[in-house]
Amino acid sequence: MRTNNPVLSRQDAFTPAPQYSPQQQYGGPGTEPQGYGPDVQQGQTTPPQQSGGLMTFEDVVTKTALMIGLVIVAAAAAWLLVPESLTWIGLIGSGLVGFVCAILVAVRRKISPPLMFLYAAVEGIFVGLLSRLFEGFYDGIVMQAVFATLVAAGVTLAAYKFFNIRVTAKFKKIVIIATVAFAAAMLINFGLSFVGINLGLRAGVTGPVSPLAIGISALAVVLAVFNLIMDFDHVERGIAMRAPAEQSWVAAFGLTVTLVWLYVELLRIISYFRR
Repeated sequence: MRTNNPVLSRQDAFTPAPQYSPQQQYGGPGTEPQGYGPDVQQGQTTPPQQSGGLMTFEDVVTKTALMIGLVIVAAAAAWLLVPESLTWIGLIGSGLVGFVCAILVAVRRKISPPLMFLYAAVEGIFVGLLSRLFEGFYDGIVMQAVFATLVAAGVTLAAYKFFNIRVTAKFKKIVIIATVAFAAAMLINFGLSFVGINLGLRAGVTGPVSPLAIGISALAVVLAVFNLIMDFDHVERGIAMRAPAEQSWVAAFGLTVTLVWLYVELLRIISYFRR
């Protein structure tokens, strides 16, 4: 199984190794079962033989907490230590470095926890500076955005579990295409802003807000929630498929990326309505 988080959309993300064909999986002629799962020969069920352990829910929670904790620590440090005169430089620099780190995590075949932690630290700087910037104009908005993020994540998880949401292939394809298209539009809008072209997709930290900007932020929140649903599905499927323990890092990284994105979009849309 592969993760469908666009940042982590690589072929081997949740694929147990070694690879096996359907004939091998179900004990076809002249083959022996391989990979992870029940040994169907002679009706026996054999635990998977795997060094390094299996992916577990507790592992995913622990690693996600570590990465989110690093984001929070880095955000607090940036808020307190970075001079206000360097806010915009720090925002642009940390945003670009964080984006590059995410891409590197996505394209590397080998899972690299240090690179994931580097992303969390750099993204924490971005979150801290952005939060300080908005808090300076809208008192209390950071706590509102944090609360909204926790509520959104909690409600999404509850809905996923209690309503037994099934993530279909069609749903995944639509969300991935929409998310990639949204990211491309934001990158183009960001680049054009340097040459004085404003497409109206984003409003500034202050000033008037167009219905288009509100609609774009609302769409971003919906996409982030849909990606969170897919992240939950990946964790559940990875555990059910007895994926290797190292895949817990991939799941934790995907959850961190989605939660940070959700917080940033909620921070922005709350600022729109507070104006």
